[in-house]
Amino acid sequence: MHSEITNKLLAWYQAHQRQWPWRGHPDAYAVWVSEIMAQQTRLDTVLPYYHRWMDRFPTIQSLAAAAQQEVLHMWEGLGYYGRARNLHKAAQMIVHEYNGALPSDLKSLRSLPGIGRYTAGAIASLAFGQDEPVVDGNVKRVFSRLFNLEEAVDSPAGEKKLWEIAAEHLPRGQAADYNQALMDLGAMICLPASPDCENCPLIQSCRANSLGIQAELPRKKPKLAVPHHTVAAAVIWQGQKVLLAQRPSNGLLGGMWEFPGGKQEDGEDLETALKREIQEELGVRIQVEQKLGIYKHAYTHFRVTLHAFSCKIESGKPHALEASALCWAQLDELAGYPMGKLDREISRELLSRRESQS
Repeated sequence: MHSEITNKLLAWYQAHQRQWPWRGHPDAYAVWVSEIMAQQTRLDTVLPYYHRWMDRFPTIQSLAAAAQQEVLHMWEGLGYYGRARNLHKAAQMIVHEYNGALPSDLKSLRSLPGIGRYTAGAIASLAFGQDEPVVDGNVKRVFSRLFNLEEAVDSPAGEKKLWEIAAEHLPRGQAADYNQALMDLGAMICLPASPDCENCPLIQSCRANSLGIQAELPRKKPKLAVPHHTVAAAVIWQGQKVLLAQRPSNGLLGGMWEFPGGKQEDGEDLETALKREIQEELGVRIQVEQKLGIYKHAYTHFRVTLHAFSCKIESGKPHALEASALCWAQLDELAGYPMGKLDREISRELLSRRESQS
């Protein structure tokens, strides 16, 4: 028997659900791709990437057969590039171990790279109609306010309680609508900063609203200070070409291409830091010339301010001592190399300067 909360939620969803191309899609692959793209990314940002991805990789087989560099290039701009690498690895596993069909059971889904408890539940319920709950950021916010959850939603105790609540209210045979309704309610009504309580179908059941504390929820663990790193990068010229280094396949921005450099250490000026980093990474001595620009970006757990310099080699021949590979590229070729946000900004700056000088 459905709870009153569930009945009201499903009725609201029928009238107000958002329309996305992967909803009601006959292919479970489309649901999987959308769920991975939506991790830590807004759906309106995801949409153009999703269409472009599905045009290029319409099947699991086409994704599995692609080169990792093309996969990363198609993902460029969405960030968290480990998601793309895991999608690619998982597609290859599915082709070899599951005859090219995405498995439907939770155990098999969770054995695939990049699929955790939430994503497995989402695929199982949305793509295969299984009675599995999901708990994402939107669901956490809705339930923490609805039931005035005392535990921090990002704590083990809070997570456990949220999954229990999600399972308790799940209507058998309607998990897909239920899960999507919760996510839509969190995205459209139960907003983080200014929840639209007057238009919420669950207002009569919401404990936080009755206490007037909805703005204080969900409770979270205290945030740690976010480290800040100052980084220097070298645009090393050889005639009309610049040197690119490919990052190791594992770790931050794995497999992406960058202008070599590294972190400034205590007591170093930027030029000294850059010369040291290039010596360690490439085994060459460089002359640091004009400054090209300052670029900033916030990652999940740290912030970076990057100073880019035009440089030339004084002595030695570059070797990939820390990178996976090196290459010399014409400026017109830079667009073909998958890069992170900061390195892409540098490459665009180089092209803009060349155009302004021509």
